[in-house]
Amino acid sequence: MIREAHVNGIKLVYREEGDPSAPPLLLIHGRTANHNDWNGITQHFAARHHVIAPDLRGHGASDHPGEYALPDMAEDIVALLDLLEIGRATLVGHSLGGVVAYHLAMSHPDRVERLVLEDPPQPYALTGRQPLVEDDSTGFDWRMMHDTERQLVDPDPAWAAGLAKITAPALVLSGGEKSPLDAGAVAALIPGARLVTIEAGHLVHMDARGEFLRVVDAFLGGA
Repeated sequence: MIREAHVNGIKLVYREEGDPSAPPLLLIHGRTANHNDWNGITQHFAARHHVIAPDLRGHGASDHPGEYALPDMAEDIVALLDLLEIGRATLVGHSLGGVVAYHLAMSHPDRVERLVLEDPPQPYALTGRQPLVEDDSTGFDWRMMHDTERQLVDPDPAWAAGLAKITAPALVLSGGEKSPLDAGAVAALIPGARLVTIEAGHLVHMDARGEFLRVVDAFLGGA
C-alpha cells in the first residue's frame, strides 16, 4: 500500500506492508532510488515485520524541498515514526540510506531496535570521486545529488564521533573489493558492530539477494 505523510514540513511518500502489529522495520533506499529499490525484499520482511519503505526527500514521489542536510533527512524518518506511533524500529539502510539510518541511530538511540547498514559511505572524506555531471535522469532532485555529494566528500567530523553513541545492535554489510566504499570504517566506529563482507559490490541486496537476506535474517533473529 502506497501512502503519504506530511511530516517535518514536507510530504513523504512511503510503502507499507505487513501486519501493523508486527515488529516495525524501515527500509531506507540509497541515492537516486526510491521505495521500489526494495521490491521483493519488502515482501520478504513483511512476512514477519510491519515494513515501512519511504521515499527520502528529494527522491521518488516525496517532496523535493531543495534542502538536503543528511541530519534533516534522518529527522524526516523520526517524524514519520512519530506520526505512525512507532516508538522503536529496526532500520535497514543502503548507501546514502545507511548514512540517514546511522544519523537517526546516533541522534535518537532510543528509537532504534536494530541497525543494518548495507555498504554505507565512511564518515571520512571520500576521495577520487568524479565530478557530478547532470544528465536527463529523472525521479530525483539534482540539487539533492549536489548537496549530498558535498557532505560525503567533506563530512562533518562530528559524524565519526557520533557513531560511538549508537547503542543498538548493528550489522554492517560490506560489498567487498568491488565496492568503492569502506564499510569497515563505519563498523569500526560503532560499539559492538558486526561486519560481514559479501563480495557483490555496492548493490549487495540486488546482486547477492539470497546472501543478503540470509545474513540479515540471522541478525534480526538474534543469531
